[in-house]
Amino acid sequence: MNFKKIGIIIRREYLNRVKKKSFLIITFLAPILFAALILLPSLIMTFSKEDAKTVGVVDESGIVLPALGSNESLTFTEIGDKTYAEAKEQMESLGVDIVLHIGQLDTVARTVLAECVSRDPVGMDSQSYIESRINDAVEKYRIDSYNIENLQDIMEEVKTDIHLQTWKMDEKGNESLSESGILMALSMILGIAIYMFIMMFCGMVMSSVIEEKSSRVVEVLISSVKSTELMFGKIIGVALVALTQFFLWIVLTLAIVLVASRFINVGDMLAAASGPEAAMVVDQVNIPGMDMDAVSLTEAADSTAVSAAPAPSAMEAIVSTVKHLELGKLLIAFFLYFIFGYLLYASLFAAIGSAVENEGDSQQLQIPITAPLFIGFFIAIYAFRAPGSGIVWWGSMIPFTSPIVMLARIPVDTVSWGEIGLSIGLLLLTFILCAWLSAKIYKIGVLMFGKKTTFKDLWKWLKQK
Repeated sequence: MNFKKIGIIIRREYLNRVKKKSFLIITFLAPILFAALILLPSLIMTFSKEDAKTVGVVDESGIVLPALGSNESLTFTEIGDKTYAEAKEQMESLGVDIVLHIGQLDTVARTVLAECVSRDPVGMDSQSYIESRINDAVEKYRIDSYNIENLQDIMEEVKTDIHLQTWKMDEKGNESLSESGILMALSMILGIAIYMFIMMFCGMVMSSVIEEKSSRVVEVLISSVKSTELMFGKIIGVALVALTQFFLWIVLTLAIVLVASRFINVGDMLAAASGPEAAMVVDQVNIPGMDMDAVSLTEAADSTAVSAAPAPSAMEAIVSTVKHLELGKLLIAFFLYFIFGYLLYASLFAAIGSAVENEGDSQQLQIPITAPLFIGFFIAIYAFRAPGSGIVWWGSMIPFTSPIVMLARIPVDTVSWGEIGLSIGLLLLTFILCAWLSAKIYKIGVLMFGKKTTFKDLWKWLKQK
């Protein structure tokens, strides 16, 4: 092969794509969406609180009203001199937004009937709060009905709320807090991301081949370069486009998040969204916006070993989990698996593109290629549940599924560099074999017109010397 000609093709493919409006739109729009995904959950949690409302209570049971403690959203007031029907009709004059009716106490079933009416729908949080207060009141009544001394205190003492705290031990025997929810989320995100990127950029290669073939531009190109040089130039050119887009996405996303953090106090939002435990840790580590003090975060995570608290808080577990992730291994693995996974599938998609004249005809031929990707995707979803299972291990080694499964497995399992090296070695060898086979199909298929290609035709082209 003439590497100078391949370089020219790479340059042409790269420049043609990065100059397109669609490339520029996606490159600059995607970071905004990524930043929104990072910031929106906290914003939604912070600003989705219900407006404060006043609840007028008609309590015929005599046991519920004392248990209805007001909170930020709900203020309870007794309407003792009116019936439920009268209170409903006079809501505006009474100055209440909701009328809560507690029916007479059923001494046989030891329960009450509860209902409410309001002009605006009652929010889920408000409904849950009212229900919990009523249930607490009925529960207290039932406990008191047994006439057992200190039964309420006994019941409180026997209640438990145990959270299994998990620790991860490294090869040196050092232990660190490990929050499985964070690892699970990271595993799923990496698996889905690599699946989407491979499908997107390999589809780009196939579309480019089909476009040049259907417009007969390929006939002019083949007169100047070999078909294999054209195929590899196209594949590498799109790969460089992908890496450029990745780099811009990362830089722009970080820039948007950092700029947004100047106007949004992310620390306060996290505290509000996660509750008082998280608020305490946020205060301890002093997070002004997004300007996190790395030293303080480290101390907050490591302080669990000497803290007087019986167990580390949820936020401390999250900080420790993120701190002790093998980010270097993850980044290197992501880069290698994306590059070799892309090259493997791009060569196959290029072969399919050369064998058809429009994308509609390619659907049938894509099935054997996309099926392993789908299988890898589903194994990746299962990976965080049983990272040490046989199907996950084999999925991380088989070249057609390893780019997706291994990236999903690394955050939740102890994967040695030896296993990663073996997996990548198999992936590289498979790419070389598939690239050689795809080049044989590409060489013939790119100049075939007027006939719908079948699997039988592809087999014939493979057997030709």
